[in-house]
Amino acid sequence: MWFLFSFLTAFFESLKDVVSKKNLKNNVNEYVVAWSMKFFAVVLLTPVLFLFFKIPQIGNDFWWVLLVGGSLNVVAAVLIMKALKYSDMSLVVPMIAFTPVFLLLTSPLMLGEWPNFWGVMGILLIVLGSYILHIKEKKDGYFAPFKALIKERGARLMLLVAFIWSITSNFDKIGVINSSPIFWVFSTNTLMALVLLPIMMKQNGGTKQIISNFKSLMPVGFFNAVAQIFQMTAINMTLVAYVISIKRTSVIMGVLFGALIFKEKGLKERLLGAVIMVMGVILILFTKSY
Repeated sequence: MWFLFSFLTAFFESLKDVVSKKNLKNNVNEYVVAWSMKFFAVVLLTPVLFLFFKIPQIGNDFWWVLLVGGSLNVVAAVLIMKALKYSDMSLVVPMIAFTPVFLLLTSPLMLGEWPNFWGVMGILLIVLGSYILHIKEKKDGYFAPFKALIKERGARLMLLVAFIWSITSNFDKIGVINSSPIFWVFSTNTLMALVLLPIMMKQNGGTKQIISNFKSLMPVGFFNAVAQIFQMTAINMTLVAYVISIKRTSVIMGVLFGALIFKEKGLKERLLGAVIMVMGVILILFTKSY
């Protein structure tokens, strides 16, 4: 069952990206989509929390971690929508695979933990996969694919998201320890929806866009909430490394959906690059101590 729930996490993560991209292509403001992702997640999470779970005892570190981690995730949510708005889904989604790379690079500085041989191999695979994503640019020189990656605005933004997530993952762990998995997800989504609300309302026609695009915006939050529920359920059944490794197959799904739904070009090299990046993630996750 843990494998099924982990796979469903990846699937609904990809659906969230698809419906977000569709709204953005229909000229819905990225701040409106980001707020909808969190607000409608709370709408679904509220009855799930209060009907099927108990309110946990709150630890001493809960509130400051919620404030700091939630604030950083607000920035990440907006950057995700901007990345999907400016670039192909099949190019930006694979950049999420860089999150464990940043973790391995920052851990020696923050925690004194150094990556082992297989961790380094995982990093190299992820870098190789990102190179293959832009392999068509190789005709302009061996370093042209990396230059294309840097020039791609959406890819740059998603790399920044991966870096932010490498930090907030530590806050998430502290938050769960000081509450419970489902309550932490509910709390972070609620905080983010509240923070994004005034920002969204200041956008030109923000409120009108929500009303006119209500039916298309609602699934963004619902898919986000369902993915998080499946993830937390799976984590309670097995090791975190197993769950996250299966969850990262959303990178491959994102490339496939980009080609099938949005008719994005370069499927062959982008799919190969995504698969190699996922292999690198799995290598890192299974050699990392938990």
